[in-house]
Amino acid sequence: MRHGKKHNHLGRKVGHRRALLMNLSNALILHKRINTTLAKAKALRVHVEPLITKGKSNTMHNRRVVFSYLQDKESIKELFGPIAEKVASRPGGYLRILKTGFRRGDGAEMAMIEFVDFNTTYVKPGQEGADTTKKRTRRGGKKADSAVATTTGAPVATKKAEEASAEEE
Repeated sequence: MRHGKKHNHLGRKVGHRRALLMNLSNALILHKRINTTLAKAKALRVHVEPLITKGKSNTMHNRRVVFSYLQDKESIKELFGPIAEKVASRPGGYLRILKTGFRRGDGAEMAMIEFVDFNTTYVKPGQEGADTTKKRTRRGGKKADSAVATTTGAPVATKKAEEASAEEE
């Protein structure tokens, strides 16, 4: 029975599970996005988010605590450097898990886990790194001429009015 056991054992003994989470954490920190099974992604999020929170305050004690979990100097540099700068204002929820379907070999549910602040595809307009050149459009309801005119800010002119002004000149 699993009474009171709150974490997923992932079918592994303690040492193997720790090594797995350490390797997944290092890969995630260095690459910002990895593909794995859904169960491993959920376990990884619980494992990494407290480490990212510790990375926001760059003290020797926090570096040593995080190093005891990761055992990789490059990951520590990345976590306390660029990642800490990006997530400094975020109060939590640093990672996003997206389901990507089922693995062909055994049917395991796969997922992509990534840092929220390092993906520019999902950034809302107005946030840092957002693409502000794309305008919002509404579908249906308005004609093409008026839709183009409203997005450009120019007054609506019909083809007949344009032709008449051209003939006058």
